[in-house]
Amino acid sequence: MTVSYTLKVANSRFGGFSKLLFRWKGSIYKLLYKEFIVFVVLYALLSVVYRQLLTEEQKRLYTKVAQYCNRSTDLIPMSFVLGFYVTLIVNRWWAQYTSIPLPDQLMCVISSNVHGKDERGRILRRTLVRYANLSAVLILRSVSTRVLKRFPTMDHVVEAGFMTHDEHKKFEGLHSDFNKYWIPCVWFTNLAAQARRDGRIRDDVALRLLMDELNLFRAKCSMLFHYDWISIPLVYTQVVTIAVYSFFAFCLIGRQFLEPLEPGQEGDLDMYVPLSTLLQFFFYAGWLKVAEQIINPFGEDDDDFETNKLIDRNLQVSLLSVDDMYQDLPLATKDKYWNESTAQPPYTTATAAETLKPSFLGSTFDMRMCEDAEQIQLVDASPSVPRTQTPLLSRFLAAASPAISIKNFSRGGRATPNLRRARGEAALPSPQPGRPEDPEAVACIEEEEEETEDEESWGSETPTPGGCLSGGPRSPKASERRRKELPLIQVKAPSSESVEAERPGAWEP
Repeated sequence: MTVSYTLKVANSRFGGFSKLLFRWKGSIYKLLYKEFIVFVVLYALLSVVYRQLLTEEQKRLYTKVAQYCNRSTDLIPMSFVLGFYVTLIVNRWWAQYTSIPLPDQLMCVISSNVHGKDERGRILRRTLVRYANLSAVLILRSVSTRVLKRFPTMDHVVEAGFMTHDEHKKFEGLHSDFNKYWIPCVWFTNLAAQARRDGRIRDDVALRLLMDELNLFRAKCSMLFHYDWISIPLVYTQVVTIAVYSFFAFCLIGRQFLEPLEPGQEGDLDMYVPLSTLLQFFFYAGWLKVAEQIINPFGEDDDDFETNKLIDRNLQVSLLSVDDMYQDLPLATKDKYWNESTAQPPYTTATAAETLKPSFLGSTFDMRMCEDAEQIQLVDASPSVPRTQTPLLSRFLAAASPAISIKNFSRGGRATPNLRRARGEAALPSPQPGRPEDPEAVACIEEEEEETEDEESWGSETPTPGGCLSGGPRSPKASERRRKELPLIQVKAPSSESVEAERPGAWEP
């Protein structure tokens, strides 16, 4: 059966994995000890031949050959070839396990949607779930050696109760060159359609739900069939096997402890036993044996799937759910925490210490803020608080016109933008003296001064009927209206003579 050691490693402790090294069943020692003995024996024979039977000239020739073989081992990418291959095998192994059909979802749908406490209703529910289990048995017979040994013929399947004699005759009477695991699924659909016509399934939604769960169950049976049919390409398995065997064939020759070629040359330390080479064999050959064991998990190895136990479990729980548990509900009563706002299940003495641990409330739960009172004061968003601007926006406003408000850009006036004059300077004459000035064409801009000047201006300036600013006191209502209605000033466009006069080359110092 499958070797389970999860309880041994439930808690991480000193020497936790070390205790697993002394287990035999399912271990790497059980898989590899025969190959390891063969490698050690061959290495020992070559060592004896080199030390006792070869002449000096033959030893010199063998030393050159051994050095060549030792250099050749670096040309075989063992870690890459084996690592990618074993990763592919492990992913395939787990995918095959998740493809084993389990009737749990299907039996719940059958129990809740196929109605009738009479004998006919009971027969329908048990027959539907039996067809599902029969389909799983048929597909497992074709992929698992354990199941095939348990049910070598279809008569054994009939004897086990998965199929009646009439069903066996119909099954054998349908000739097909392919696997016929899908026949019970078709029987399932026909029987479900008959139950819908008889009113045992009360609506089409329930029938659709039943068909969807059956299709999921059948899809897993199909995946097992395809995993057994389509294997990992044989060439890849051959490449990995040849790479491992050739690597250790070179190691047998090239990892011998050799005498120096020259009489005065210092040689390597003669250890007799190549510990590093034996460890390499244990790792690489063990890696290959792991892939060999799990490439087909439906065999009879120690860690292969317990398919017979799964068949027993699936049949038992599915029949219980659709028969004995059909509408057999416990009495619905108030729970223990009915009058409690916060439910707190009790702890045993062994787990009482867990109540002292604080609940997890997020990563910032233990964060401590700065004790400076100024950093935690609330600040209202008011015109007196400086508005934050990004550096790019500040540069744009400073380069174009520092006194123009963004709000005025969004208004989109008809007049073209005019040059801003500093406050207090005289307005320039119109570039077209003969043309009457249109008051509506004058640009309306908002002056934004420094924060200190802005605070003083609110209390000292009042709007005039002409739109200009003048000093003098004003009421709070006027101040509030002033904040809502942006101040407007009239700026005349400069004349061509004044523009020429302001140019650097137009006047003399």
